[in-house]
Amino acid sequence: MNAIMGSGILGLAYVMANTGVFGFSFLLLTVALLASYSVHLLLSLCIQTAVTSYEDLGLFAFGLPGKLVVAGTIIIQNIGAMSSYLLIIKTELPAAIAEFLTGDYSRYWYLDGQTLLIIICVGIVFPLALLPKIGFLGYTSGLSFFFMMFFTLVVIIKKWSIPCPLTLNYVEKCVQISNATDDCKPKLFHFSKESAYALPTMAFSFLCHTSILPIYCELQSPSKKRMQNVTNTAIAFSFLIYFISALFGYLTFYDKVESELLKGYSKYLSHDVVVMTVKLCILFAVLLTVPLIHFPARKAVTMIFFSNFPFSWARHFLITLALNIIIILLAIYVPDIRNVFGVVGASTSTCLIFIFPGLFYLKLSREDFLSWKKFGAFVLLIFGILVGNFSLALIIFDWINK
Repeated sequence: MNAIMGSGILGLAYVMANTGVFGFSFLLLTVALLASYSVHLLLSLCIQTAVTSYEDLGLFAFGLPGKLVVAGTIIIQNIGAMSSYLLIIKTELPAAIAEFLTGDYSRYWYLDGQTLLIIICVGIVFPLALLPKIGFLGYTSGLSFFFMMFFTLVVIIKKWSIPCPLTLNYVEKCVQISNATDDCKPKLFHFSKESAYALPTMAFSFLCHTSILPIYCELQSPSKKRMQNVTNTAIAFSFLIYFISALFGYLTFYDKVESELLKGYSKYLSHDVVVMTVKLCILFAVLLTVPLIHFPARKAVTMIFFSNFPFSWARHFLITLALNIIIILLAIYVPDIRNVFGVVGASTSTCLIFIFPGLFYLKLSREDFLSWKKFGAFVLLIFGILVGNFSLALIIFDWINK
């Protein structure tokens, strides 16, 4: 569940504002069901081929080019995911600390996002990412998921603390942002150019496929049926929490919802103790997810360049360090988290959730092509190609217009 849930939870209220409540519900449910089905295909292929990694499935299906394409996609996806998490830390941690202080401390180092980001990556992310096995992160993952549930609870409660039409509180006056009562009515269906970010953000939010196989391989007695049950349960719980937090986040801010939900609470509920606490919890949850994603990224780099070499601590250390430096640089220079969700979601996320599982199953399975499983794999493949290309084209078009 921690591999699924991360920064995506902060972008889904913005997606609901641009698709409507019913439109969002249908799309989110579709992506969740397809994500679960694609994990089912991957686990089936693991049993059939005795292959224990996503990269080796690519090798088994299409030789060395297949392995390189899968590994490269995993690296780009995971770097994008980790940088989005660090972008949240860079943006929100200084604001969270500032809310605990009085007076002007803006010149101090502990309110500089870049400085805090580097300190946290060196002191926390890097040591945890150096751990040799992913199983060690089970405890931090449980804590992280608890924080996500706390965040959802606070989003529900605070819906009644922010009036609509929205107002900004200043020293002794209240400035109304909007007078239109229509702004306080939820839209059931709504489509705009921003809707292009919807499916990529959802695909980004449900991607756990690069972590599924490493986790499966470290189990004491792995079973496809039990692993599928675990995955279905994890996706179902994640769907529920995603939907509730997006719904109440949208019903709080309506069309004024930010692309990163916490920004709205900073603007309209500054110095609120509960909001300040949940901010720190989300930051901690996001922080603990970054080392988890280091594992499949590092494994993919190793499989591309060092697949025939025995394990080396020096190489393990240097790859982890290189990945850390890249994600820090991206977090510093990327201006908006929506860009990460859109581009990474439309390209690598759709490949890893929809395209690759469908394509590999069609290629490797010995079943008749007219079987239900192969038909499902074909639908998954076509859906991924259409969604990925269409969303990416619309996002690039939106950038050009701006």
